Amino acid sequence: MKKIFIDENGAYSIDCRAAIWATDKMHEDYHNAGIHINDVDFLIENPTHILMVEYKNACLANAKNPEAFHPMEDKKISLITRKFYDSLHYLKLLDKCKPVQYIYILEYPNGDITTRKRLRNRLKIELPFSLQENIGDGIRLIDRVDVLSIDEWNNDNCYGNFPIKQI
Repeated sequence: MKKIFIDENGAYSIDCRAAIWATDKMHEDYHNAGIHINDVDFLIENPTHILMVEYKNACLANAKNPEAFHPMEDKKISLITRKFYDSLHYLKLLDKCKPVQYIYILEYPNGDITTRKRLRNRLKIELPFSLQENIGDGIRLIDRVDVLSIDEWNNDNCYGNFPIKQI
């Protein structure tokens, strides 16, 4: 199984050799099944969790109109949230039952830690944190959500085990 994945722009790689299991094939599998729903870019299993990883880099040299990218727009937040929900089916079909952490790796012009934390807080409202507190008798769909830069990802004690590097 290939464990070094290349982003859709061919500019960065994520090294998942330290993972128990990992894939970047969800989109392809959904497409081959004729299903047109949203999906995250990478799934990574470590000893305790499944990491759902969405990656967006609007800072690339070939990015089209990067200044037009506004991750705090309601439409963008809705899409990122939907990717989480639509990816749960895939994990269920693979019988991946570990707790889920959703990580949005985000690079964009003028992005900073403050805006990433604000975005994380907005996502917390849209993701099923409140729902799982109210129903399900302790069943959890999500344990954590993070919005990080590439550097923050690479420097994290857990996520940094799967480094992202420019090609």
